Amino acid sequence: MASRPRERLEVVQALTVPGFDYCGPFFNKSAVRTRPSIKCYVSVFICFTSKAMHLELVKDLSTVTFLSALKRFIATRGKPSHIWSDNATNFVGSKNELVDLKRLLLSDPHMEAVRQFCLADYIGWKFILPRSPHFGGLWEAAVKLAKHHFYRSVARSLLTF
Repeated sequence: MASRPRERLEVVQALTVPGFDYCGPFFNKSAVRTRPSIKCYVSVFICFTSKAMHLELVKDLSTVTFLSALKRFIATRGKPSHIWSDNATNFVGSKNELVDLKRLLLSDPHMEAVRQFCLADYIGWKFILPRSPHFGGLWEAAVKLAKHHFYRSVARSLLTF
């Protein structure tokens, strides 16, 4: 068996190095009474060292909604140093958007203060191997736990967003 990643062994503040995945789909009531229910998802952040979980409700699986969930996560729990995830297209797209933004800010010599701020707040991103979900067992177990408790408490009820 291979050794554990270094991030799993270091003692750091909770949720400094989280793993990330989506849980769902779940259904919520539409704002309009006559419309059918709408799919929504739960984003699951799990700490590598303490296994603390942070859940965020999102409307879809797009890159924009993931970045919004990440901003809410950072506002609540603080900035992570690295994020681990699988190779879903919305995660790869988010990473590419953040890298492009960093490259744009680094190329502009007139934005020295902004550049220094972004360098200090850069978040590293690590992906597991493609087509190997068993490498993300930590967040897959968190997804299973979140689904189990959600279905136990809510059952098949339709909730509002």
